[in-house]
Amino acid sequence: MDIRRLAQDIQAETEKIIVGKSDRIQMIIMAVLANGHILLDDLPGVGKTTLVKTISRALGCGCGRIQFVPDMLPSDIIGMRIFNQKTGDFELRQGPVMTHILLADEINRAIPRTQSALLEAMEERQVSIDGERFPLPEPFLVLATQNPVESESTFRLPAAQMDRFLICLSMGYPKPEEEREMLRKLGDDIPLDTVRAVTSAEELLQAQREIAAVHVSDAVADYIVALVGMTRSHDQLVMGASPRASRGLYRAAKVFAAMQGRDFVTPDDVKTLVQPVLAHRLVLSSAARFSGASTASVLQDVLDRVDAAPALKGERP
Repeated sequence: MDIRRLAQDIQAETEKIIVGKSDRIQMIIMAVLANGHILLDDLPGVGKTTLVKTISRALGCGCGRIQFVPDMLPSDIIGMRIFNQKTGDFELRQGPVMTHILLADEINRAIPRTQSALLEAMEERQVSIDGERFPLPEPFLVLATQNPVESESTFRLPAAQMDRFLICLSMGYPKPEEEREMLRKLGDDIPLDTVRAVTSAEELLQAQREIAAVHVSDAVADYIVALVGMTRSHDQLVMGASPRASRGLYRAAKVFAAMQGRDFVTPDDVKTLVQPVLAHRLVLSSAARFSGASTASVLQDVLDRVDAAPALKGERP
């Protein structure tokens, strides 16, 4: 399978609706092919939900949506057993999580107990209802959005859940020329029906299996370990990246290499992915926050301090 062509086809369909966000779209496609969950953390109205809907259509997979609200219960997500008076039995009513792509809209509006209902689904691709486990369809991906500005009726996502997102992105405001093109291109409506499916669940699974064969040299793997390790000892952080994060960076780099038409990972692939894969998993110290530091600046410092030269020598198979 031509992974590069597949990624280009998905991007071309997505850009029928989304204007001027090619780099973000590329990162989301990378995460999808890596079988990783995605968090879009940005202001209202910048196109987070529209982007998720558009990519879902291009992927040709089943899509479910949950609009998170404070009074939502875990059973509203995973489902529950309901007593049927006619048959005298408890029947399973599946929740919206039983789909390929779950749009979790404004995920930070749910209380922590409800947010935790997604932990098992995101990590193990299954849910437990009354002690019985139900596997989720393959592939299963959570594409979540959250608003970082509003504090009323919102709840901070726990670290355990943040760590389960492969990448975290912000859309950002469009440039004036991009906004002008958006107005001319979309007009009064968002023509989602013009987006065609260019792949399927089965083809995505096949792509994921083929990407597993992309070569990562020992030197490049050591570079990933060194980058992640430095976040754990950095003086501006109280929590560094987890082993799950290093696995995510490793997997993401393989996908990114395949999207460039290569069958091996380079240090530059890793550098490109450090910010979207690691930044949301880190916790700054109080002193660092007071001094105006950010996780992005800390990661740039890590990249500057970790020598990539050994990885450059052994990048090819």
